[in-house]
Amino acid sequence: MKKRILAVSMAVVVVLGMALATGCGQSAAPDAAASAAGEAGAAVSAAEEGAAEDAAVAEVNGLIEAIQVQEWTETTEADCAAAKAAYDALSDEQKEMLDDPDYFGLDTGDASADDPLNQDEIGENELLVVSFGTSFNESRATDIGGVEKALAEAYPDWSVRRAFTAQIIINHVLARDGESIDNVDQALQRAIANGVKNLVIQPTHLMHGAEYEELAEAVAAVEDQFESVKIAEPLLGTVGADISEINADKEAAAKAMVAEAASVAGADSIEALAEDGTAIVFMGHGTSHEASITYDQMSTQMAELGYDNVFVGTVEGNPADTALPEVKKAVEAAGYTKVILRPMMVVAGDHANNDMAADEEGSWYYGFVNGGAFEVEGADEAVDIGAGFGADNVTCQIEGLGRIPAIEQMYVEHTGAVIE
Repeated sequence: MKKRILAVSMAVVVVLGMALATGCGQSAAPDAAASAAGEAGAAVSAAEEGAAEDAAVAEVNGLIEAIQVQEWTETTEADCAAAKAAYDALSDEQKEMLDDPDYFGLDTGDASADDPLNQDEIGENELLVVSFGTSFNESRATDIGGVEKALAEAYPDWSVRRAFTAQIIINHVLARDGESIDNVDQALQRAIANGVKNLVIQPTHLMHGAEYEELAEAVAAVEDQFESVKIAEPLLGTVGADISEINADKEAAAKAMVAEAASVAGADSIEALAEDGTAIVFMGHGTSHEASITYDQMSTQMAELGYDNVFVGTVEGNPADTALPEVKKAVEAAGYTKVILRPMMVVAGDHANNDMAADEEGSWYYGFVNGGAFEVEGADEAVDIGAGFGADNVTCQIEGLGRIPAIEQMYVEHTGAVIE
């Protein structure tokens, strides 16, 4: 904004100077001076208008930043509404000037297709489905919604409700789409207010990680408000002590993931893809929690099932052997020349669309296609990952685990284990 004002100020000086020069010894001086004054006034008006536009953009940037937080406050709803109102008041040009034009501007699907499941007066039995969440509308309705619908169908005597653990996502959806989703504390208080006696909680998390532990702590704080409270297992069950420890949940999930990936690719089987020189790389999130061993256990499980062309990686590169450079190296060492990238996440949200599938530097798709230098999260410098596979040999399946019927059935069984 300072540069804009400075440039216009200089223009005003030049215009006035020209007017004065024209006026020396010439009869047209009054007309020239008047014209110059008019031009100077227009320049000042333009500067003021430009400054106002810059201020409006800065205001929206600040309002967005204020709601990108992990804690709900008494002003959260008003803050979300204010951010959206200020955004709507911007011109299309100004919207493109925002630090993150996609925050409000990206089309992620029809939000009205999603049910936040926050209705009251639900009876004595509640089945609360707790997810990290996603701001991608299509994935929220299809992946998270798929699990919720499967549970509702399997247990008609229980009222299925939703909670997200990521307040930053709850705020995004509320601000952009006007859809109100409960966080865990709100969902628990809603259950208490509704007079729920029996509460069963089904996390859609993959493992017993930090999110699961935080959920358990929140539930423990209010469990005396119910006659019974039970938390079901996450998708992949117990963690295990080392990478060799696998279980029935990991086996079932591996089979479901691989079968779906092969089907979407149009292949008869995972073996058919291997014969074609194609590897499947599942990209998970990664974690610094001790449960990160789960990713290596899934690699062990894939090998146990004979899926030699299936590899497991993570966005965060934690464990270290799940970082893209290591996964790409393993794919190449095994002799595969084509790659299918697919998220090992319940939803196909920001990580799947951006960290995995975006055609831009830093994504897994870009890395596998182009090779070269790749920045691993937490590393001091970029890693040379060698030559790329080429765009014709790398494809992405942007679909979450939550839409796979066999995965939905696993959650149904986990819930059933604590209901029964």
